[in-house]
Amino acid sequence: MKELPITVKRSIELVGLVMLAYVIAIGKDIIMPIVMAFFISIVLLPLYQFFKRRKLPEALAIFLSILILIVIFALIGWFFSSQVTNLLADFPTIRRNVTIHLNSLSGWIDSISHFSTDEQIKFIDEQSNKLLNYATGLLTNAANSVSAVLLFVGLLPIYVYLLLFYKNLLLRFVFMWFPEENHAKVKEAMLETKVIIKSYLIGLLIQVTYMTVLLGTILLIIGIKHALLIAVIFAFLNLIPYIGALIGNLIGVLLTLTSSDQLWPIFAVLGTIAFVQFLDNNILMPRIVGSKVKINALGTIVGVFVGGSLAGISGMFLSLPIIAVLKITFDRSNVLRHWGVLLGDEIPKENPITHPEVRSDSEEVRNKLEKDNGIEPTKKGKDV
Repeated sequence: MKELPITVKRSIELVGLVMLAYVIAIGKDIIMPIVMAFFISIVLLPLYQFFKRRKLPEALAIFLSILILIVIFALIGWFFSSQVTNLLADFPTIRRNVTIHLNSLSGWIDSISHFSTDEQIKFIDEQSNKLLNYATGLLTNAANSVSAVLLFVGLLPIYVYLLLFYKNLLLRFVFMWFPEENHAKVKEAMLETKVIIKSYLIGLLIQVTYMTVLLGTILLIIGIKHALLIAVIFAFLNLIPYIGALIGNLIGVLLTLTSSDQLWPIFAVLGTIAFVQFLDNNILMPRIVGSKVKINALGTIVGVFVGGSLAGISGMFLSLPIIAVLKITFDRSNVLRHWGVLLGDEIPKENPITHPEVRSDSEEVRNKLEKDNGIEPTKKGKDV
């Protein structure tokens, strides 16, 4: 059979990417719970296999694994709700502190501009009315959002159960999708995917725990009110690469402003968050998750925005593991290997224009680049 021209191949790839994005956008309510359940089922796989080795029936082993996960998330939800309850109990103090900060801000604006206090109050009233109208529109759609979230959460345990129950059937389907001569690469990709996803998601759970404890403890020692709430909000938002940390800093500042009539706690909170993030990014997280697959910062940021625009918050959260799985797949495909290079962090030390050997897509060049950039080889598991 005559091989297609390179321009036709690249055109088909781009059309395929557009079609994939379109399918995700229109089917996100169906696709995202399944993708999330797929990742959760991989995390639960060792626990499920543990119960199976204890001679428990398959259905009971899956049920117990899911039950343990539900208990863990229920405890996290209880902790978060208790902190929010404490915040709401301080509402009179919050209102008083907000008034103090607004008066200080008004005096500062009056000293550097021609806007009088009356003009500032009029401007705030106008903006407040606009904000109220906007909030009313949000509340109108709140019922749909809540129902969508409840549907998402309700479907997860069902999908996880079915994915674990029909694991062997799904694996057989995947192998039958490819020619027999490619089965070795398919098995290698699935084993590596399992290792990467498991280490990444378990690492995130550990990250949320130690960031909440570390950040909350330091803020409590400093004397910041609602320290644990600031810590848990930041820890969960930090799961969204780059963007989550920025939003977490803003929420931390707002909570600090409302709980104190002074400004020094703001700098204390920002400094503590920066210190904890430095430990997390450079010392703790690399040792927990490892460096088996590295995604470059450009691919991460673009992936987060694309995931958010296509599938909302769940798309932003799942963007990084999805990109990691795509990179594993691309690296083992002769046709799509260049996309793996685009997503990866195997940066050549030499310029490909002046050093033609770097342009090669051979296994030797890829291994050398991974070694130069400190990417560890993945340890293969015994089974899928």
